[in-house]
Amino acid sequence: MATNKTTKKTIAPAASAAPVKIHMDKKDVQKLQRIVVDSLEDVKAVDIQVFDTEEQTALFERVIVASGTSNRQTKALAASVRDAVREAGFDKPRIEGEENGEWIIVDCHSIVVHVMQPAIRQYYHLEDLWGDKPVRMKFGAPKPAAPVKEVKEKKPKAAKKPAAKKSAPASAGKPRGFSGRPPAKKVAAKKSAVPAKKVAAKKVPAKKVAAKKA
Repeated sequence: MATNKTTKKTIAPAASAAPVKIHMDKKDVQKLQRIVVDSLEDVKAVDIQVFDTEEQTALFERVIVASGTSNRQTKALAASVRDAVREAGFDKPRIEGEENGEWIIVDCHSIVVHVMQPAIRQYYHLEDLWGDKPVRMKFGAPKPAAPVKEVKEKKPKAAKKPAAKKSAPASAGKPRGFSGRPPAKKVAAKKSAVPAKKVAAKKVPAKKVAAKKA
């Protein structure tokens, strides 16, 4: 199983065969859950979380996630779960990913245990997949808080200002020129209907005044 720590990519343990659900009543599931949690605590598992998955899948009823700080500890945690379940009289669990040690799956039929190192657990974050319904690890333990999903605050939309109504131009409906403005009306100078009479200057004939003889 290849691992590249620089790119934070780890291949998840491959399932060897399709899991077959073994029907168990509620009391047996709770008993098996208590045995698994106790066996993880015996080897100092970190951040144990239990999730009820009955409404999410028909293959198993619980998912338990726990962390080990090294390959040696994760392998010891998986072995502790396997041995405790078998000694309690339940069917022998199947283990996958034990060779690598970064992510080990212990299939206890009605309960699936994921033992992961912190970096791998943070990267894959199985809590987002199975964590809708967390339950108590065992009887008497405090009830876990429901997961809080981040909700992005929506910024209130600014109220739109009503657009100012434009008054219709006086020349609405009339063709406009290239500039978009109505063409200026050319006012032709009105010619008077009656042509102006030319008044000829009357010449007053000079009266000849005869010189009176004395």
